[in-house]
Amino acid sequence: MEAKKIIDSGSMGKLLWLRGIYGKAGSIDYHKNWRNYKEYSGGGILIDQGIHMLDLMRYFSNQTFNQISSFVTTSFWDIEAEDNAFAIMQSDKKVTAMLHSSATQWKHKFLLEMCFEEGYINLDGILSGTRSYAPEKLIIGKREFEDITFAMGKPKETAIWFENDDSWQLEIDEFINAILGKSIIKNGTSKDAIETLQLVEKIYENSGFYSDK
Repeated sequence: MEAKKIIDSGSMGKLLWLRGIYGKAGSIDYHKNWRNYKEYSGGGILIDQGIHMLDLMRYFSNQTFNQISSFVTTSFWDIEAEDNAFAIMQSDKKVTAMLHSSATQWKHKFLLEMCFEEGYINLDGILSGTRSYAPEKLIIGKREFEDITFAMGKPKETAIWFENDDSWQLEIDEFINAILGKSIIKNGTSKDAIETLQLVEKIYENSGFYSDK
């Protein structure tokens, strides 16, 4: 929410590119999990975790990614679905996004980097229930060309740390208020859901992963 405010203010200038990593370690019985059976889940790590990163990329960039190159693989786990998905996507406005969704990260990792004309915004970590992706912080940096002695390539950064996640409650409140006619859904509409799922489908199709099986 704080990152969105900064982006919408226009202070960072035009968005140039996004790079997102969402990876987990799996578990000793990972290959038995229902999430890894296409019949039940529709796919593997891409639709399990990667879809959330794609959703955020669409949310922050306000872009529709039409050009897609992707690789979807099973690198380690003995499962019918994928354990790694790589995608490079570009919008009609030439904003490029890179995604890596992985079940072989071994150390839980969430990182979304966004680079703008005037600097960058990084979302590092999330406050999941297990806290295995924590801590959660927002990093803001402004590019520096003028001060070559000190700041070239190592600009000053502002870091904001978060200890509480109220997202579920905020979503429920917005949903209830919409039902009661007090407001409309602004965050996460059914249209957003469909378009993000369509993007997932395009990544699968481009890779040819399931058509080869």
